[in-house]
Amino acid sequence: MKRLPTMKQLEYLVALADTRHFRRAAERCHVTQSTLSAGIRDLESVLGTAVAERSNRHVTITLVGTQIAGRAKALLRDAEEVMELARAGRAPMTGEMRLGVIPTIGPFFLPHVLPMLRERFPELTVYLREEQTAPSLARLEDGEVDAALIALPCDTGDLATEIILEDEFLFACDRTHALAGAGEVPLAALAGEPLLLLEEGHCLRGHALDVCRMGDRKARAQFEASSLHTLVQMVAAGIGVTLVPRIAVDARIAQGTDISFSRLSVPASRRIGLAWRRTSLRAEECRLLAGALREPANTA
Repeated sequence: MKRLPTMKQLEYLVALADTRHFRRAAERCHVTQSTLSAGIRDLESVLGTAVAERSNRHVTITLVGTQIAGRAKALLRDAEEVMELARAGRAPMTGEMRLGVIPTIGPFFLPHVLPMLRERFPELTVYLREEQTAPSLARLEDGEVDAALIALPCDTGDLATEIILEDEFLFACDRTHALAGAGEVPLAALAGEPLLLLEEGHCLRGHALDVCRMGDRKARAQFEASSLHTLVQMVAAGIGVTLVPRIAVDARIAQGTDISFSRLSVPASRRIGLAWRRTSLRAEECRLLAGALREPANTA
């Protein structure tokens, strides 16, 4: 009978292709480096061709190894989904669900909804992974997470999405600013302001620039922040102004600061949505999750 690669061998290859490093690949697979090396050699024996070129300093994946690793990712994802389906076969919303979430949503939205999920779906264990939008969606497409909470609009490719809530942007400045306490702030007033932004990679940066009708090259940000919390502290220090999502304001991100928040004269918002793979065996559960998340969001 013809020998076939094992799932473990394919897992080793995918980890090696992603990390280009035997030690890091072994750590990712929770095995010793010698075990992973032996697994790769066994895979090459089964395939009859090399998948990696080794040297003392680095690893190069061969062309055929790269092609096989791409197919292997899909196979591993499908195998994991089969196991998840089997675990959830007794009832929906049971077993484990891996949820990606971006940093400008997770700390402000999840504490509000996780107790509800625990009460409604006591047999469901949710594992959270917080990352920026691009890596979170990449993990979703690769099957490393089952769904992801993201901010729209953004390019989601062929992923399925459902809107959870509209999240309004509020103008933020320190109390000594000329616009502090304004009932509404016209967009035109932002043109000459030192707009503080999150660093590259955060979708909130692009959303803020879109609201202010600025291209990234026209942004006047002298300083950039790695987190929304840091951004708020910079505003409190009088360094500049920014736009803050309402969910963060409602979660008291500015507590202990002397920041003024105002609505924009032309309301602007981002949409918080749940994304998942259309082909996922857990697609119906993702729809149930989106519906459950939407209820407390709309009553908050």
